Amino acid sequence: MSPVSLAHAGDPHRFGGKAAQLAAAQRAGLPVPEGLALPHDFVDAVARAESGALAELATHCGALAGPLAVRSSAIGEDGAAASFAGQHATLLNVRDVATAVTEVWRSAHSDSARGYRQRIGAAGPVRMGVVVQRLVPADVAGVMFTRNPVTRADELVIEAGWGLGEAIVQGLVVPDFFRLARDGALLERRAGVKELAVRRHPEGETEQVAVEPHLVESLSLCDAKLAALAALAARCDAAFGAVPHDIEWAFEGDALYLLQRRPVTGLGA
Repeated sequence: MSPVSLAHAGDPHRFGGKAAQLAAAQRAGLPVPEGLALPHDFVDAVARAESGALAELATHCGALAGPLAVRSSAIGEDGAAASFAGQHATLLNVRDVATAVTEVWRSAHSDSARGYRQRIGAAGPVRMGVVVQRLVPADVAGVMFTRNPVTRADELVIEAGWGLGEAIVQGLVVPDFFRLARDGALLERRAGVKELAVRRHPEGETEQVAVEPHLVESLSLCDAKLAALAALAARCDAAFGAVPHDIEWAFEGDALYLLQRRPVTGLGA
């Protein structure tokens, strides 16, 4: 198997759950950054440093402009039963794609990932697909749930911070918090404490930088950006059905991008 453009990665058994979710979102017209999906057997070949796979990877990635993000897309990942959130590697501002793909492959074989698979009863060999995308150099990024993960209320819950979303995912900041009704009406907003931002390093990968003092406790999302996120949630409902969504998003200027979308796991009825 060879890499394909992300929109054609519809088979989760070949490309993994994350790639399949993004492919469906892109085909539905959602604002997904352009990228490639690598099937699991091709990823295995890259991890074995097979010359043909390395050359093919370099050729395909040469068509992607700008800095890149390399994300895990294991078979069974980002499904309704298990998300694997935090178990597999994501690498940002990548220059050496082959090394990054190999690191993602290795993350599936870590003690933590193996333990997670045992807990959820995932049987069989580990099969790791990979997504390679244009990295969005985010001014603001975060996560959005289309059902409150604490109260289960039918509302949007948004956490946001400056820079790339890794500052929130890694727990480096107290993010801004927003609750919106499903029609976009503001129910609650609360400024966080965002002393750090994760941004691209000029020589590759990322770095943690101090946020300007006046922005530390300033809200990172204005009313227009909140309205754009509410509209994105509605478009995800139209594309995937009115099931709870766990969405990672980023704004580059006023342009909103969908970085990941998965069903919310563990909510029950």
